[in-house]
Amino acid sequence: MNLLEKTRIRGLIFDFDGLIVDTETPIYTAWSECYQAHGQSLTLEHYVGCVGSDHSAHDPAGELERLCGRPLDWDVLGSRRAERTREILDGADTRPGVRGILEEAAAHEMPCAVASSSSRAWVTGWLEKLEIRHRFRSTHTREDVDRIKPEPDLFERAAGALGLEPAEVLVLEDSLHGLRAARAAGMPCVIIPNPVTRDLAFEGALRVLESLASVSLGVLLEDAGPEKGAAARDPDRT
Repeated sequence: MNLLEKTRIRGLIFDFDGLIVDTETPIYTAWSECYQAHGQSLTLEHYVGCVGSDHSAHDPAGELERLCGRPLDWDVLGSRRAERTREILDGADTRPGVRGILEEAAAHEMPCAVASSSSRAWVTGWLEKLEIRHRFRSTHTREDVDRIKPEPDLFERAAGALGLEPAEVLVLEDSLHGLRAARAAGMPCVIIPNPVTRDLAFEGALRVLESLASVSLGVLLEDAGPEKGAAARDPDRT
């Protein structure tokens, strides 16, 4: 039986960074090494505030300057950090289970989209490199909206591109900002944390998984079925 006959979910929205590929750990490592080079330390507790969004919640560059008590040359430091990130990411593949879920979704004609707070060049470049861009009907990035996560704009735009209502979409995320964005959009959300976000409390998620390899698409859809209800719209948002 086609899975779509047993669930109200009609599409999937994937985050990118930390969810499809664990880019978050290399990015954090590069930032941490930058801090160490200046005699400072960057804890996950402080850094994780910017994961899944931008640096408005936590600006590691501004914080390092504050700790050092002087301005720093970010043209040089930024280039070094970016190069170090690329070095660590060399040869990276999708996280376990991602390809399997995409293949199952394709087999059941369930459309997928990407909604990421990162740049279009970064996201599409990776999807093409990994040869999975064809698995997504649409890709939505920071250039497409006025507000990124934790605001709901990216998820709302992705659902609209799929021609679906919020309750018909299941969001797959790895960050607290992503979960808050999904809840603000009224969409059910399953969390698959990465090493940077695994210690966060993901209240309101349908389920928190160690890996997508541990479940089938059918199990994910059962969690988001009619008996579970859609994720409630965040009462703190209007």
